[in-house]
Amino acid sequence: MATENPPDSAREQDVINSISMDRPLTLPSADHAVAFAAASQDFGELYSANVSAKIWGVAQRTFSSPSPPVLFPEYTKPGGVEYVYRELEFWTSGFFPASLYLLLERRRRYSQKIRGVGLSSTYEPHELQLQFACKWWTDSLHANATLKTTHDLGFMIASWARVAWELENDTRAYDTVITAAKSLLSRYSPVVGCIRSWDACVTKRYSFREPDKDFLVIVDNLMNLDMLFWAAARLQDDDMYAAALSHAKISQRCHVRADSSTAHVVVFDPASGGIKSVITNQGYADGSCWSRGQAWAITGFVQVYQWTQDASFLETAKACVDYFVEHLPASGIPPWDFQAPRDKPQPTDTSAAMIASYGMLLIHEAETGAGRPSAYLQRALRIIRAVCASHVNSPANFVARDSIVEAYGLQSLDNQRAVTVTVDMKEGTETILNGATINNYEFAPRKWANHGLVYADYFFLLVGNKLLDMGIGDVLVTHRESD
Repeated sequence: MATENPPDSAREQDVINSISMDRPLTLPSADHAVAFAAASQDFGELYSANVSAKIWGVAQRTFSSPSPPVLFPEYTKPGGVEYVYRELEFWTSGFFPASLYLLLERRRRYSQKIRGVGLSSTYEPHELQLQFACKWWTDSLHANATLKTTHDLGFMIASWARVAWELENDTRAYDTVITAAKSLLSRYSPVVGCIRSWDACVTKRYSFREPDKDFLVIVDNLMNLDMLFWAAARLQDDDMYAAALSHAKISQRCHVRADSSTAHVVVFDPASGGIKSVITNQGYADGSCWSRGQAWAITGFVQVYQWTQDASFLETAKACVDYFVEHLPASGIPPWDFQAPRDKPQPTDTSAAMIASYGMLLIHEAETGAGRPSAYLQRALRIIRAVCASHVNSPANFVARDSIVEAYGLQSLDNQRAVTVTVDMKEGTETILNGATINNYEFAPRKWANHGLVYADYFFLLVGNKLLDMGIGDVLVTHRESD
C-alpha cells in the first residue's frame, strides 16, 4: 500500500539533513537554506534539459531510416564522444530504448514537477514525439524475448517493456515480457538451483567452453529475477516463482562473502550442484570486490525482498550497502574495484554509483515503510550528488532555427516561416555521464575504462524518476540558485 508523502516542509528538512552531514543539522534556518541551495545546484543535473537533449539527439538520427534500429548504443571510447553501437542480441540493447521510456514516464507522470523547478526546455520533444521514438526504438527488440541463450532478458526486455505496459497499456509489450520470462526460465537448473548466466566464458587466464561441465552464475543475474517474479505474479506460476526464489537464495549463500563483499562468478558442477570455483571476470582479482557487482547485489537483493517479503534478503542488501559505503573514497565515487591497489590512480565506475544509489532508495522505502529509521536516503543522495558534481559531461541543448518552407496553395504568400528544433551537442560526448568502466580486469580480452556507458545513463534517469516518485526530486532542486 502506498504511503502518503509527508508535508513539503518535512520532506525538505529530511533532504537537507540527508545531503549535509552524518547527523541532522543544528544550524540556523538561514544556513540551512545556503547549504541546501549549494547542493541543489548539483542535483539540478538530474532534471536539466541536457538529459533529454542527449537522449533525443541520439534517438532522432534514426528517424529518417526506412526501418527501426537493429544496432543500439553501448559506450563511448575513452576520450571519444560518439557512441559505439552493438547488435540487437547484445545484452545492453534495451538500455537506450528504456531511457526513452523513462523520459516518456517523466513527461506523463512528473511534468508539472519538472516545469515547477524551471529546468526543462521550451523546445523539448512533444509527448507524441517521445511516444513515437519509444515504439520506433523498441520495434525490433521484441524478437529478443524468444532468446534462450542469455540470462540478460530482464535488461534486454523488461527495462522498457514493463514501462510500455504500465504507461501505455501496450499489450504487445506485456506479451513480450511474459515470453521473455519463460525463455529465461528455460535456463534454470533444478540441480544447481540457479539460472545459468553464461554458456561460455573465455579470458586470457581461463576458458569455459563446455556447458555440460561448468555452470556459470554471475552476481549480475540477480537483476533479472525481478522480471521472473513480475511474470510469475501475473501468470500465477508457482514454478517460476520458486525458481527465482531458489536462485536468489543460492546467490545469497554463494556470492556474498562473510564480510558482505561479493564475488563475481561462481562456477558450479552442473551434475552435482557443488561449487567448483569462484572467480572474477571484470574485477581486480578472484577475491576482490568488483564495485558494479556489489551494486548489482544491493539492488537485486532488495528487489527480491520486495517480491518475497523475506527479511533475510533485505538484510543482505543492507549489509552489501554497508560494505559499499565503507569502502568509498572521499570523493564519493566508487572505484571499479574496491580492492584495486590505491598506490596508483584507479578508474572510477559511475555505473556502479548509480546502480547502488537506486538500490539504496529502494531500501529506504522498505525501511521507512516498516516504520524503521533509515540512513539509506542519505547515503544514496551523497553518491548521486558526487556524480552530478563531477561526472556529468558538457551539456547538449535544444536549438530552434528559423527556416523557410514553400507554402503551396496560398494566394498571398509564396512561402512561410517555420521553426526547426535540433540538438546541439556542442562537440561534447553523446552520453550524459562519464567516468564509467565496463571492464578493467587484467586478463580481459578487451578493457574499457573512463568512458561513457549507456546503462550508467539509464540508471541516472531511473534514479531521477524514483526520487520524483518518492516526492523528493522536486524538493532537491526547488531552491536551486539561478544560473
